Amino acid sequence: MNEILSIKGKFDHISNRSRPGSPKLPNGAKVSSKKLQKLIYDLQRMEQYWKKHKEIPGMLISVFYIKIAAKSNRISGFFSKSKASNEKIVGAKFGPDNKGKDRHIITYNVNAEDVQDSIKHASNAINILENQFGNEIDYETFNDDKTINKLDFNSFDISRTMFKKIIVDAWFVEKFDIDESTVSGSDYRIVTFYNTGREIKHVLKNIGININNDQMLDEQTVRLSENDLKLLDERAPYLTAMSADDLSKYTSADFGIKDSFQNKTVPAPTTEPVVGVIDTPFDTNVYFSDWVDYEDRIDPNIPRETSDGNHGTCVDSIIVDGPSLNPELDDGCGRFRVKHFGVALSSSRTSSFTLIKKIESIIRENQDIKVWNISLGSETEVNKNFISAEGAALDKLQVEYNVIFVVSATNKRADESENKRIGAPADSINSIVVGAVDKDNNVPSYSRKGGVLSFFIKPDISCFGGDTNGYMKVVDSYGQIDDRGTSFSAAWITRKLAYLIEVIGLSREVAKALIIDSAYGWGVLPKNHNYIGNGIVPRNIKDILETQNDEIRFVIQGISDKWNTYNYNLPIPTDKDNKYPFFARATMCYFSKCTRAQGVDYTNTELDLYLGRIKDNGNVDSINENHQSDLTDTHISEEDARNNFRKWDTVKHINQTVKASARPKKVYKNPMWGINVKSKDRLGHNNRKNIPFGIVVTLKEMNGENRIDDFIQRLNLRGWIVSKIDVQERINVYNQAEQDIEWE
Repeated sequence: MNEILSIKGKFDHISNRSRPGSPKLPNGAKVSSKKLQKLIYDLQRMEQYWKKHKEIPGMLISVFYIKIAAKSNRISGFFSKSKASNEKIVGAKFGPDNKGKDRHIITYNVNAEDVQDSIKHASNAINILENQFGNEIDYETFNDDKTINKLDFNSFDISRTMFKKIIVDAWFVEKFDIDESTVSGSDYRIVTFYNTGREIKHVLKNIGININNDQMLDEQTVRLSENDLKLLDERAPYLTAMSADDLSKYTSADFGIKDSFQNKTVPAPTTEPVVGVIDTPFDTNVYFSDWVDYEDRIDPNIPRETSDGNHGTCVDSIIVDGPSLNPELDDGCGRFRVKHFGVALSSSRTSSFTLIKKIESIIRENQDIKVWNISLGSETEVNKNFISAEGAALDKLQVEYNVIFVVSATNKRADESENKRIGAPADSINSIVVGAVDKDNNVPSYSRKGGVLSFFIKPDISCFGGDTNGYMKVVDSYGQIDDRGTSFSAAWITRKLAYLIEVIGLSREVAKALIIDSAYGWGVLPKNHNYIGNGIVPRNIKDILETQNDEIRFVIQGISDKWNTYNYNLPIPTDKDNKYPFFARATMCYFSKCTRAQGVDYTNTELDLYLGRIKDNGNVDSINENHQSDLTDTHISEEDARNNFRKWDTVKHINQTVKASARPKKVYKNPMWGINVKSKDRLGHNNRKNIPFGIVVTLKEMNGENRIDDFIQRLNLRGWIVSKIDVQERINVYNQAEQDIEWE
């Protein structure tokens, strides 16, 4: 077996020197004066609507696009007075078009001048179509610069650039309208409002709703009562970007647990790593209680039952002593200490608002803990158009405090629908969300269906969680029992992640990439990925930290600081014919700032991974044939980019298919391989700067030879700092670092 290599080298950074070209219509497109007139009518209707609604300083107008629209396909002529249209976006969601296919509905916060200016430009564009093109222009004529440049735009009171922008906008936009949301309910709800440029407290006061700071989750998100919700629906439904029930039940499903009580003991804890657990209470009477530092964060006035501590105690039993309870599942990670925070009762409903506030304070007050387990899952399904408030809170905390959450993918009861979607906070994008499999690696009976915002893969990965054909042994308030659920599969992944970060010393980005890469392997995305994610993680940590003799695996860290972060200095070994005899795969992970109010356009930053030989034109010939950043990405649809290249996802996996018939690849003039990380900033707020990423690369020799020594030698010659991830050596270093020093 080969050990994984950690390599360190310099990444360079360059800004994007290319500039957007002249607006173009796609092949087959036609825009008529009739279409423009319809859009003008829509805008005039919006003007009349907002004359009746003076609660906010501007206007909230939704643009209904004809498809899922890339940033380059969104309006740039309409609403562009004073600043770019894209900077006025305050929300986005998907809605069905006439054929039932997803398309973008994007909401803009504009003013009267924006609308009047847009009407003027569209009217002038109509004059050009009527006078010069017989009321309609097709893509061939429009894209012919010689034809367009002959026009006297001054006589039509519009610039050439604005005319082209308006025409292209008209093709991609179906209509302008008001997108109202109904939020009434019989209980409290968490409501997120569009950013109108005015403090939400003042906006709500104008419609008769008075709130205080204790009701605010962030600047745009508020907890409202039933009466307030009715007022909001009656007077200003257009203000609501999204809403969700505040009271949820965070529990594990009841599976008819079989009692198999046994007395057990455990050695006293010493210097083992500490994992954070946020769950239901912990029962301090269990045999491993010395390993758990427990804090109760639940209102003491709320009535409790003995069973309220079962779930949290069971999760801790796996993290502390899972291999002793389940020898056949021994992962080689040893034991872990736990700092446990009780925040919810399984016998009663919990306020999501209160839960989020508790989690935020716990993380803020315990910044020495880097790996956190949350196996609380809401029974309510996540929304298809926005991330839950709980999931968004976890994403924000991970960016701010350099921590990582392991979240269970939630369970369904036996009497529930087979296709029930996962519950909050399993829609957290930055977290590792864990699904389960049974002992035969099949989807268990309690699994809920993942997939978040239509294309994010959740859960990320899976491992054994038990089912009726083979339970898992855990310990609750009554002793050792048999149980099953994603809470327990998540606990095993928590152990592995804590081992990689705390003992081996890897960054959270590299550790997450290793976990996901180990699940993916050399295969393709599983057909049942909505239940098991990218694949099943090996049980033993050695199978993650070691490779076969014919494989070379190395990890590399970097920081994305500009549009292109790159290193073109990877000396991949060649064979006797001076060709590359390798299959390759790579997984990259990073943690993105996110904006919940942006709806389906949730992640602010895109990092796109390219790995491969360096072509004669200087570009990386990526192993997955990714061409998104070749000049422009307009030739790849946004939908295809998301589905095929995971655009906007914080996990990128690229690979070549292992085939017996494959032949070694030729060497280009530049004999090196390169890594490119291209960044995109969705909102234009410099979110692409200083983003750490971790990459795991695996090379598989086509003829079964072990070439790792050759690779190490080449790396040293090219100035790389190379070290083997020797597990025993890392353990020794960790143990020495944790020893107390007594000064004489």
